[in-house]
Amino acid sequence: MFPYPSGNLHMGHVRVYSISDTIARFHALNGEDVIHPIGWDAFGLPAENAAIERNIAPHKWTNANINSMKQQLLQLGLNFDWSREISTCEPQYYKWTQYIFLKLFEKGMVYQSKAKVNWDPVDKTVLADEQVDDSGHSWRSGAKVESKILTQWFIKTTKYAKKLYDGLNSEYLENWKDIINLQKHWIGECDGIVVSFTMKVGNKVKQFDVWTHEPYRFIHGKFLTMSKNNIIIQEIPIEDTGHLLCYNPITNTELPIYITDEVNYPIGRDVYIASPATNQDDLKLAKSLNISVSKSDKVIDFESDNHKVISIANNKNVGGYFVNSKLKDWLISRQRYWGTPIPIIHCDNCGAVPVPYTELPVKLPCIEFSEYGSQTLTKLNDWVNCKCPKCHSDAKRETDTMDTFVDSSWYYYRFLDPQNEIKPFDKEKLCNKVPVNIYIGGKEHAVLHLYYARFMSYFLHSLGWTPTEEPFKKLLVQGMVMGQSYKLKSSGKYLPPESVEKIGKEYKEKKSGEPVIVQWEKMSKSKYNGENPERLLSKYGCDTTRLLILADVPPATNRNWSDATLPGVLNWQHRLWITIRDFLNYRNNTSLENNLSDEEFMKLESKIWESKNYFIATSTYHFKHTQKLSVGISRLQGLTNTLRNNLPCELISKSQEFEKALACLIIMLAPVMPHFCSELWAGFLSAPNRKSATTNNVINWNKNVFEQKWPKVDDSYKLSFLCKVDGADRCDLKIRATELDNLSQEQALRMMLNQESVSNRIKNEISRTKYELYPGCRAILHIFTKKQQKKPKNETKELAANIQAN
Repeated sequence: MFPYPSGNLHMGHVRVYSISDTIARFHALNGEDVIHPIGWDAFGLPAENAAIERNIAPHKWTNANINSMKQQLLQLGLNFDWSREISTCEPQYYKWTQYIFLKLFEKGMVYQSKAKVNWDPVDKTVLADEQVDDSGHSWRSGAKVESKILTQWFIKTTKYAKKLYDGLNSEYLENWKDIINLQKHWIGECDGIVVSFTMKVGNKVKQFDVWTHEPYRFIHGKFLTMSKNNIIIQEIPIEDTGHLLCYNPITNTELPIYITDEVNYPIGRDVYIASPATNQDDLKLAKSLNISVSKSDKVIDFESDNHKVISIANNKNVGGYFVNSKLKDWLISRQRYWGTPIPIIHCDNCGAVPVPYTELPVKLPCIEFSEYGSQTLTKLNDWVNCKCPKCHSDAKRETDTMDTFVDSSWYYYRFLDPQNEIKPFDKEKLCNKVPVNIYIGGKEHAVLHLYYARFMSYFLHSLGWTPTEEPFKKLLVQGMVMGQSYKLKSSGKYLPPESVEKIGKEYKEKKSGEPVIVQWEKMSKSKYNGENPERLLSKYGCDTTRLLILADVPPATNRNWSDATLPGVLNWQHRLWITIRDFLNYRNNTSLENNLSDEEFMKLESKIWESKNYFIATSTYHFKHTQKLSVGISRLQGLTNTLRNNLPCELISKSQEFEKALACLIIMLAPVMPHFCSELWAGFLSAPNRKSATTNNVINWNKNVFEQKWPKVDDSYKLSFLCKVDGADRCDLKIRATELDNLSQEQALRMMLNQESVSNRIKNEISRTKYELYPGCRAILHIFTKKQQKKPKNETKELAANIQAN
């Protein structure tokens, strides 16, 4: 996920991009064509607020931050493809965001409507429902959100709700885990449909949605009820609310509307369609409202009518799509300056008119801070006032800007065609490259960014622009970097670490002696628990910093940051360095006496061969399949131990297996510590008296470490083939690598059923099997059996009584 340019890297940046860089380098060593792009999510409130505080224009602040962060990313030694760099605040990017907006507008997927909205009183802008937390606070400013009624722009994301919900069940999505549940919870079960009705209010026609989980009601419904809090009702003078009519597009008839709060409205809705002829509760409701209705004498085919309603609604483009009653459309209007201008012109004669494609981009006016004061576009008359593209009369530009999540909803496609000046991207540039193979970012984006990005990808696919609907295949959700914080028990005031001392098992403030609470929290300047990457980079270098952040815990786990792990990392690097030094010394010393017998020599070589293959298999498995980089790194520490385990100097001097194992170790560590390993490799290549052939499949003596191939296990090495029965490990066979890589599921099942440890555990019928083959690493066969039904309590008691009697 591309970063917001805040100006300084924090440890979260160091972690996420060290993870992505390691994975990218790993796949490149495996001979794959890797695109590892970078860009800037550059619009938004943080930049604008920071610019206000410093009394400078947002574009100057943002560009300065981008330049600063780019230098810091380069310091980290990250192998980004900078030729693909994009920034969402540049006209050459947001031109295409506006272009996509107009495509949505053309397809009836964008509309403007009055709505009760979430207002952030601190940032002075509207927030989407997704941007308000469970306690009613803004996700960005933390302010308590207020309710306002404003005219806003919406994208009709609800039209894709069912597709997006069902898409989460696809086996195509890899490693999404609980993100699937979070998105499903947000979208909700799509158990009803929406149809757009209209009603006349004064001289204007108002459109509103009616939701029901029984589509046939749109044929048999006789009246609607609306809550008193409905926005349209609140616009109507109370004396005019007694004779309200609306138009039902399914039956082409008018229906009366009654205003009442005495109805159990669907969750999240304030309109209800009543069908007294088919529903007893609706009949009671009609009587309570003094509405005369007659029962239907016809036999109603509900199933047929349901299909009929959906068909009519789809054909007339008035709804008919399945959605949960709670889910709302995406509110994208923001009442601030620093965002993508909405390409709409308001004309008194023509209404809302889209800006012609040829006039894109609608550029933000470049102004100094003091000129725009209120941080909106409304007062910039020279920019606002324009001509209507249709009738050429005086008109005004839309002054709201887009939510920044619109900018980031499609950027991953632009990475594949960043210089295109004709369209957002060329479909041919996407072929065989999408979806994104691995997408790495924080769990906090599970509902917001990932939901919007999935919607946009589905929409662009519907236009025929992309080969696939889903934008991301494999998800790697990284945990936060946590710092140890100290706060007074009495007041909760945070203290700097230097003002705290440990006495026995307790912590006290040095000055007052008051008790102090110690805990791990997300790093923050205000909590005095942050770590400056600049300190680590300047003192230890980028490779040590990368190893520090990657080595202790898997990416998905929160990382409790502490310098306590530093000695172990530095010690390992030192051991690697002296391993190469010793290797060079012994290879250069041709006069070494050989005190090993052939048998001893072969035994030690065999041990190194076994160890090398084991660590290649297990490291590859974690680097490639589980992405538990820390576990893969620990396996490489194991291989280091093997090569440092008091091996005789004559073995190091003459062993081909030692030479191969050392080469494999450096190559496999290179994605984690690229610069350090480049130095190790240069030393390795300089060794004389080579034992491995130039053409062997492990070492290419003429190329640098990143032009090598990721090591593979030897064909004769026996890999693990594990069988689990109902989740428990039951058998672990060792199978030659060449045989295991070609073992089919049918063969695997037959092989395991012939093992007593497996067959003895299968007491019931097999319900299903799952076979996981990881070539060159391992295989796992899961066998699931049908659960034996528990006997009813009475039957169990009777059986127990019979046993006792006998």
